[in-house]
Order: sequence, then structure tokens, then C-alpha cells
Amino acid sequence: MKTAGNILIGLLVGLVFADCKPSVTEEAQNEPSNAAASYSAAQQAFVQDSVQMGEQILHSTIRLAQEESDLHTLYLAQSRLAESLSWSNTAEALDMAQQALATYERRPDSERNHIILLDFVATYASQLAFNDDLPFDEALDYARRANELAVAARDTMADGELICQTLTTLANIYWATDDLDEALRCARKAEAEAPPHLLLGVQQVLGRTLVALDSLAEAEAIYRRMQPGNDIQAAYIVQSNLAKLALQRQDTEAAKLAIDEAFDQAEELYFNALRQKDDYYRTTLAREVQNEHLRYTLKLHRHTLAAILIALALLIVATSVIIRTRMKFHAQQRQSAVWTRKHEVDRYIRETTIQRERLHQRDATIAFLQNFILQRSAVKQKIDASSERHIKLYNHEWTEIERTLNAIDGNRITLLRERYPDLREEDVRLCILIRLRLTNRAIGNIYAISISAVQHRKLKIKKEVMGEDDPTISLEQLLDQLHEPAAHPAPSSYDPPHTFAPSRPGNEQNH
Repeated sequence: MKTAGNILIGLLVGLVFADCKPSVTEEAQNEPSNAAASYSAAQQAFVQDSVQMGEQILHSTIRLAQEESDLHTLYLAQSRLAESLSWSNTAEALDMAQQALATYERRPDSERNHIILLDFVATYASQLAFNDDLPFDEALDYARRANELAVAARDTMADGELICQTLTTLANIYWATDDLDEALRCARKAEAEAPPHLLLGVQQVLGRTLVALDSLAEAEAIYRRMQPGNDIQAAYIVQSNLAKLALQRQDTEAAKLAIDEAFDQAEELYFNALRQKDDYYRTTLAREVQNEHLRYTLKLHRHTLAAILIALALLIVATSVIIRTRMKFHAQQRQSAVWTRKHEVDRYIRETTIQRERLHQRDATIAFLQNFILQRSAVKQKIDASSERHIKLYNHEWTEIERTLNAIDGNRITLLRERYPDLREEDVRLCILIRLRLTNRAIGNIYAISISAVQHRKLKIKKEVMGEDDPTISLEQLLDQLHEPAAHPAPSSYDPPHTFAPSRPGNEQNH
């Protein structure tokens, strides 16, 4: 019995130490052997959204690179750490970026990297100056150096991407210092050099500068030329600025303030979603630290248990029961942690879906406000209220509805007059009623003629004035296709040309 007990004790002790050895080996394998390996581990941590862990590894990478005199890895780690710190501490980000620049200039490898580093330093310096209300002299100095190098290296680079980036940085800094003329000059030059993937950002800077200079027509042309595609934030910027410009031209201050408040609420929702995402990542990181602490505690308990087993052979059975109970308890804890994490992920997905629905509601609100502007017109209300009987509109009423329609329909009636000077005033007024989406019956009531007479007048304008003989193309389609001439860009695909005037239920289709 004593021999069997000794054999059992030996087996249990061997199992405990065998269970501990792989963990030690695993830790030794995970320890970076040099600065380059440490930098790769930091990049992997950022890919897994472990920001705090990535920053800690980068600090170790900088120390290893300094010890190894690996300048290339040193400036890469310093610049990556500066980029991560820019979200939380702009002053530290600027200091680290300046260190990266100084390290790179000790042993430069390409002019392109030098320009990019200078531009990063200029960006961080301008962020710090803007946040802390400091002078922008240092930021301007770095940005000018970057731009001068980019211009000088134009012949050795295949495109003007770096020139565009440095000019955009300069334009932003000049805008922040209220030097709007210089900001406009740099933004225009950046637009001329911009490759397709940078054009949208440059146009945003250019439009913002033109608005600050009260060049509303030019700003509107820029925003209409922008094509955000699937970029929801860029589409919101374009639509909101177009709405504000339209309202400024009409001097409707109260409506402008209301729309500004709606846009502020939409922005608040958007940034709240970003903050919630950041809180989620921070919570996940804290849970990882806690799990690491639990694993360390488990290892400590195993070593303690091995010592107790060796010293107290008589309590081997009781100790075995304790070990089994504790293992089951930890397994239950891990299972509970897995279920808790799953519930938190599901909650985050639901919150993200809610935020997406709110963004869709914001877009619907913008379209509603455009329709609301037209519906508030006294003339439009008069037409809607009298659609089934004869209506008489006076000259000042025609002028009012044409001015309102031009403001929300891209000056379409003004373009119609310029494109077809032979149009009579009554033909222009007929086109105005068509753009208001009135039925042939309602138009006939205004002119006191039959529906067939209305159709005949439409056909006559299309053939004799606009020169269109294709029977498959209607006058309504010709008006929809009317846009600025080649010298002025056409409306972007994201700006629907006739969402401002919803048709009433039961209206017949115009032909």
C-alpha cells in the first residue's frame, strides 16, 4: 500500500510539472528575439484591435532597436507609435513623430519616406496647435519643407500623390490660421495634382475654404462635382453643405438654424457610435489582461499543489478531489466568460444596427426638408388646393414659384431659358408646372383647356422648340436631362434631380 501510494504521488507530481513546462516554453517562444520581430508582434496586436498591448510592444521595440542600432526598425516603430498616440495624446504623438524624423534623417533610405514623415509631423503639430490654441509656425515649417521636397522630387516619382498630400496639409493649416487666400491657392493646386483616391478629400478642403471666403457659387460647384460613392460620411458632408448653401442664397435664417441643429444631432449620433466602439475595444483589452492574470494565478496554484503533494503524501486523495473541483470551477468560469462575451458582441451588433437606421433616418430628414421648402410656398399651396378647378396665377406668383423651384432644382428653369431663348413665356410656365409634378388635368385647369390640349402643347414644345422627334422621349424626360453646359459639371449621381416634389396619391402619369 505504501509503495502504491508513493507511485501515485510520483505520477501526480510528474503530471503537474509536465503541465507547467509547455506554458514556460510557450512564453519563451512568444518573447521577441530582436527589434524586427518585436515590431511584427506589435503590428499583429494592432490588427487584433489590442491597442494598448500594441503600444506596449512598440515601446519595447524602440528599446531593442536602440540597443541593436537598427535605425530602420527604430524609425518605423516610432512613427507607428506616433500614429497610435495621435488618437489619445497629440503632444506625445508629435514628440514621437519628431523622434522618428530625426532617426530617419540619420540614415535615409528614400526621399518618399522623408516627405511622408515630414507631412506626418506637420499634421500632428497642426492638431496640437489647433487643440491647445497655439501658433502654427512649427506646423507650417514642416509642411513647407515636405512640399518643397515633393516638388523637387517630381521627376523621380511617377505621380503627384505626395505633392497633393503636402499641398492639402498646407491648405488645412492656412485655413486654421485664417489665411484663406493661401488656403485657396494650395487647395486648387492640390486638386490639379490629386489622383482619384485623394480627389474627394481635396475637394472637401477646397469647398470648405470657398465657403469661408463667401464664394458660394464656386463652393456649390465643387460640392456638386464631388462623388462620394458608398462613403456615407462624405455623402452627408456634400448634402449638408449643399442644403446650407441653398438656404444662404434664400436668406432663410430660421430654416438654416433648424437644419444646422438637425445636422449637429446627426454628427453627435455618429461620434457616439465611434465612442461606443472605442469603449468596446477597451473593455475587451481589460478582459484580456484579467484572463492573463487568471492564467498566472492558475500556474501559481499548480506549483503550490505540487509542493503540497510532495510534503503531505497522506492527503493525496483529498488533494486530488480539491484539484478536480478547482478544474471544474475554472472550466465553468471560462464557459461563463465565453457566454458573457457572446452576449456583449450581440449587444454591440444590435447597437450598430440602430446607429445605421438612425443614419438612414437622417438622409430621409434631409429629403423631407427639401420638400418642405417647396410645400411652404404660397403658390404651390394655392395650386394644390385648387387642382380640380380653374386657377389663375398672377405674374408675381409665377416669379415666386420660379425662384423657389430654381433654388431647390439646380437653377433648371434658368438653364431652360438660356438653352432655348425662343421659348415663349407661357411655354416656360408650362415647363414650371411640369417640374412641380402636376398632372395634365391640373395643368388644364390652370390654362382652362382640355387634357388633350395640354398633351398637344407639350408635344409642340418638344418638337418645334427643343428639336426632339423621338416619340419615346417625353418633354418630362428632356427637362430631367437638362443640366449645366460642359463648362459647368453635371450634378453627381448621389444628388437625385427630382426628389423635391412628391406626387399626390392618385395622380395620373404625364406623357
